[in-house]
Amino acid sequence: GENSQKEKSLKSENFIVLTSYKVESRITSRFAHTTVRSSVVNSGSKAQSIGFNVQIPKRAFITNFTMNVNGITFVGSVKEKTVARNLYAQARARGKAAGIVRANSQDMETFKTEVHVPPGSNIEFELHYQEMMHRKLGFYEHSLYLQPGRLVPQFQVDVYIFEPKGISMVQTPNSLGEQFAGMIKAHVVFKPNLQQQRKCDNCTGSAIDGVFTVKYDVTRDSNAGELQVSDGHFVQFFAPSNLSPLPKNIVFVIDVSGSMWGVKMKQTVEAMQAILDDLTIDDHFSIIDFNHNVRCWSEELVAGSSIQVADAKKYIQNIKPSGGTNINEALMRAVQMLLKASNQGLIDPRSVSMIILVSDGDPTVGEIKLSTIQKNVKRVMREEFSLFSLGIGFDVDYDFLERIAIDNRGMAQRIYANHDAAEQLRTFYSQVSSPLLRRIAIQFPEDSVSEVTQNRFDKYFSGSELVVAGKVLPSESNTLTSFTTASAVSVTHTARDICFWWKCDGNLHHRQYLTAAALLSCRSLAPTAAKKRKITQRIMSLAVEHQFVTPLTALLVESEDAKERLLADSPKDPKHGCCSGSSGVAPVHVVYQPPPWVQMTTPAPPSQVVKGPEESTLPQQVNLVDNDPHFIVHLPRSNMDVCFNIDSTPGHILNLVSDSGTGVVVNGQLIGSKRIHKSKLKTYFGTISVYYLPDGISVTISTDSIALTDGRSNHSFTWGATAEITQDGISIVKNSHVTIIINDNIQVMVLLHRVWKKHPVNVDFLGIYIPNDNQYSPLVHGLIGQFSREPDVSVYDMHEGVDPLKKEATMDVKGNKLLVTRGWQKDYRHDKRHGSNIYCWFIHNSGKGFIDGHYTDYIVPNLNSFLQAL
Repeated sequence: GENSQKEKSLKSENFIVLTSYKVESRITSRFAHTTVRSSVVNSGSKAQSIGFNVQIPKRAFITNFTMNVNGITFVGSVKEKTVARNLYAQARARGKAAGIVRANSQDMETFKTEVHVPPGSNIEFELHYQEMMHRKLGFYEHSLYLQPGRLVPQFQVDVYIFEPKGISMVQTPNSLGEQFAGMIKAHVVFKPNLQQQRKCDNCTGSAIDGVFTVKYDVTRDSNAGELQVSDGHFVQFFAPSNLSPLPKNIVFVIDVSGSMWGVKMKQTVEAMQAILDDLTIDDHFSIIDFNHNVRCWSEELVAGSSIQVADAKKYIQNIKPSGGTNINEALMRAVQMLLKASNQGLIDPRSVSMIILVSDGDPTVGEIKLSTIQKNVKRVMREEFSLFSLGIGFDVDYDFLERIAIDNRGMAQRIYANHDAAEQLRTFYSQVSSPLLRRIAIQFPEDSVSEVTQNRFDKYFSGSELVVAGKVLPSESNTLTSFTTASAVSVTHTARDICFWWKCDGNLHHRQYLTAAALLSCRSLAPTAAKKRKITQRIMSLAVEHQFVTPLTALLVESEDAKERLLADSPKDPKHGCCSGSSGVAPVHVVYQPPPWVQMTTPAPPSQVVKGPEESTLPQQVNLVDNDPHFIVHLPRSNMDVCFNIDSTPGHILNLVSDSGTGVVVNGQLIGSKRIHKSKLKTYFGTISVYYLPDGISVTISTDSIALTDGRSNHSFTWGATAEITQDGISIVKNSHVTIIINDNIQVMVLLHRVWKKHPVNVDFLGIYIPNDNQYSPLVHGLIGQFSREPDVSVYDMHEGVDPLKKEATMDVKGNKLLVTRGWQKDYRHDKRHGSNIYCWFIHNSGKGFIDGHYTDYIVPNLNSFLQAL
């Protein structure tokens, strides 16, 4: 019954045709207005339910949604939630309505609607949402989650950026940022055709299911302040950079209860190795780890010397998670440690003191009432201390961690417990690891402004930005001046910005956004019910006046005659957002068109299901070498993948493809890991050379640079550039991969793998991907080239192996009977960080019996050497 239901569902899906999917973002003065439009047709002979799902950033606010069904337009309007629900209930009673839900999902929220329509119907959906760009680590990041679900004849994404002071850098998945420097307007286009949308050459599924990101930064004056006035409103941006960091005093408070066992603890330990390495001799730190008990690595703060850091790393590596969770006592101990150091004059009065809490669960031991813990921490924390909370996983009470952080001049972040968690922890730390200023005040002359958002800030961190907005009061001088004061390392930092109204550009909506965000934070921290009611009323008034959805308002969508109604309701707790858009023309055009088989990156799901061998759905049209060097050879006729490792020596050059008929040679030189790992020196490809003899073209790719010799001249590129050398068929994608196409029928892709510089074992290395359908001559050979002539392979006698997860079998190939093991290797084209599993039969002893001869026969003297006949 279940299978037949699935078949029916799949058949009905085929009758739903997506004719157009267009996304447009207009960013003006760090404020984005995004519109998602899609057109769908029910081409079947029966009525169908057609859905519209859009993932939007958590801090964005929906401002409108319209839908046109066969000429009937449904228009959205924001109402107080109770009013909207009552009107919706009336419509439901008449049996006229369908529901819309907005649901939580990682860093995004999903806006969903479904409408039931008769055959032949045309439906057009249009969603508007807005968000303010937040600067982190030196740039603004605008992310669009593209999820059409199927191939689309008309697919286009346009991102327009207008910054009155100028754009200093723009990065897109395939553009060279430097070309934007000094321009005030930019236009980025992503417009893949149908073939480029396919998962593979003949697939009907769409490869587009992931995040399309545009990163940019703006040009700043020397004092790093920028004041803009428009339509009676102002916005002040403040982001200085040429300052020395303030010294830090940090107490790391790490949850080591039983629920942290496994990947959470492993990733926390890995992140802490890098975080501790960042400390300098001017910084002071200690570590508290807690379960039902609380332990201190050092009872007092110590200087961040190399000896102390090494000892702290060793301590963290030896932690074995177990037991309950006593958050209250751990935080009390951390505050006492900072107070003691401060009272004894052991820390620099100019320094910044902070507690960084890493936890994955609710308190279970000691004080377990969350509101009491919140009061206890606030009571003992001094004004100059900050608390930052990191909540790992989905079972953590993130709202509580966010409340205690905001309550104590800090911020919180959710960390997703996957293989990327260490990177998430390090990224968060890097946002707060370089405080440049304390006690910042951005002020304006008396009677010049009103309704000003937050203008006093506890700290300013390198790479971020402070923003103040408000209304401008009438003035005879037509100018507005701001004064910024703050404490820096050795002096008081001061800055003055003046805006002449007739010179100021932009359509500013930052005030409503910042006000709403601040009010929502205040509401969650409100000490009394009366105070909370007052804040609630202000948020509702603001949202209804400016028409954006908050936790207290809802979007009522109704037909023009109000006979049919739908309700767009928000989740319980979105944290930020609001307001209204922008405009701009685009002199700069960047078109990103990936090759059909290069997928967009997709955020890792909360839990990853590893597919079995028979379930693998990846397009296997390439032979590849990646990691230590793992060879994966695809045999199309047998429909199987075969893997082997080459255990050679660093410095050796291995021939991968040698075709004296076409004059093509591909060689790779091995490098070693920094030291022996698990009793074996790991080797990788550190340099790849592709040589085409007839034209004298040689491309040598290392982990540092890409060198091209084309017989006439030499060119060198860094991995920091994106370039297209059309006459030589070479394209370089910044910090990602190089593709070389020879004679339109032979292609090689080289992928760059960067590792953490201070990693004790691993080094940067390269992966090589060579499509199966390359057109070589009959003379081709090499470790990969020889398999263009597919050998006859049969596998039988499959049985349990030594490892219960890996089956063993016998393989008949080239007259040899080989014992082979079922395992998996990684294909990194679609997800460079984690890779995708390819299931294969593993040949032992460096491919012996599967490759012609012995692997040492493939060692060549130079990077451009052809293989001598085997």
